[in-house]
Amino acid sequence: MIVEDEAITQRYLKDILTEKGVKNIDCLDNAEDAMEAIRVKEYQLILMDINIKGTIDGIQLSKKILDKYVLPIVFISAYSDDETMEDVLELSPYGFITKPFGSNEVLTSLRVAYKRFLTFEAKVMKERSDKMIQISEQYHYSINTSTLFEYGKAVKLNSKQNILMEILVKNINNTVSFDELTIQIWSDELIADSSLRTLVYSLRKLLPALPLHTQSKQGYSLNN
Repeated sequence: MIVEDEAITQRYLKDILTEKGVKNIDCLDNAEDAMEAIRVKEYQLILMDINIKGTIDGIQLSKKILDKYVLPIVFISAYSDDETMEDVLELSPYGFITKPFGSNEVLTSLRVAYKRFLTFEAKVMKERSDKMIQISEQYHYSINTSTLFEYGKAVKLNSKQNILMEILVKNINNTVSFDELTIQIWSDELIADSSLRTLVYSLRKLLPALPLHTQSKQGYSLNN
């Protein structure tokens, strides 16, 4: 996927990749269309301009993408000032291409980026193979890395969601009481009575197909 608001630059990048045999290249110029495209198609790499059309820039869009997907992103920008680079580096990008650029620079950056990504993926796969619990055909959970996978892709959970998942996975097919979950997740923190229900709701909203069940007046269970 190429996310770039300048039509000339879009065509130039697409021509560079097409000449090297890359197929199925989509060119988009705004965050809304990019997120919709990622939802329905599987991409292997993203070239992301920082300044794109709309209220969401390339950095903000990349944060939204990386919250849901594991994908290598290479940034493109005419700006390489300290502030811009600091924002980009927070996302641990796989590369940064400064405008104006030539075809060799683009191809080299993408080769390096994708090789780094494959190395990362291989590491993740090794970690997954160490101790993986199957929840359903859609979901697997790695005990070693405390990571939930959906169709093989790591799902980003916040700290409380991840603690809840880990507890439920370790007690899979068994009911964990409301009190036990509350104590393990919040320890001595002062919380509202609805905190556990709100946390479970957030997990169900994020993962609607997760087999997370409420046991009336008892607790919650995860069933495989």
